[in-house]
Amino acid sequence: MRAKSRQACGTQSRPDSAQRGHGLGIVRVFDLSPRRVEAADMPFVVVNMSMTADGKIATGNRRVSSFGSPRDQEHLLELRATADAVMCGARTVDLNEIDMGPGPVKYRRRRLRAGLAEYNLRVVVSGSGSVNTGARLFKERSSPTIVLTTERATGRRLARLAAAADQVCVCGREEISFRRALVWLRAEWGVKRLLCEGGGELNAALFLAGLVNELHLTICPLIIGGRQAPTIADGVGVAGLADAVRLSLLSQRRIGEEIFQVWCL
Repeated sequence: MRAKSRQACGTQSRPDSAQRGHGLGIVRVFDLSPRRVEAADMPFVVVNMSMTADGKIATGNRRVSSFGSPRDQEHLLELRATADAVMCGARTVDLNEIDMGPGPVKYRRRRLRAGLAEYNLRVVVSGSGSVNTGARLFKERSSPTIVLTTERATGRRLARLAAAADQVCVCGREEISFRRALVWLRAEWGVKRLLCEGGGELNAALFLAGLVNELHLTICPLIIGGRQAPTIADGVGVAGLADAVRLSLLSQRRIGEEIFQVWCL
């Protein structure tokens, strides 16, 4: 587990992504510096998720993955307005018409007042490189898009990703090394604050690697059930409670029928 950072939320310097352009190609990141990686070498990582009262973030068939209220959507955009970069997994990009951008002009103005770029960097995680490059995200060119992948991605897939994204980072052989990826994002793209929006596999990898600083969780007044319905943290999971990720409740408030929680790790 990395040393815990309690750096405050709020203003950050303008990320290098504001000056970057399309077509930076493929970079491979495998070896960290021999010195110990400190918290200051990586972004402050916030995970934001909405879930039903039974802990699901989508139906089992993934056809319904958005069930929060308008206030929950505002909360998402408020969090994006504090982040240098927004990150999500390939399935989230494939199944949802999202652009991962900052939203309406009032949020972009908020970013500029905080010293951030008007549009956030966008990071897509795809270990096999199979993300759909025809997705809306890749068509919207308001800000750079980075793809994190592994050596499992074939040469053809890497070429396709490099043509669609601004840069592709190969940061692992079989699985993505998120520690290496975050150090690279901080050093090369100036990402000081990273907002992760799922899905469950990506969240789980970050939680279990000890890389999440804060969890924002909206509990919605629904029960959808389903053995195959994803949760905020999927994957293999832990073998016992001794390995569970521990949380501390920072705040909780009720707005309408939803509960908005903030947890510290």
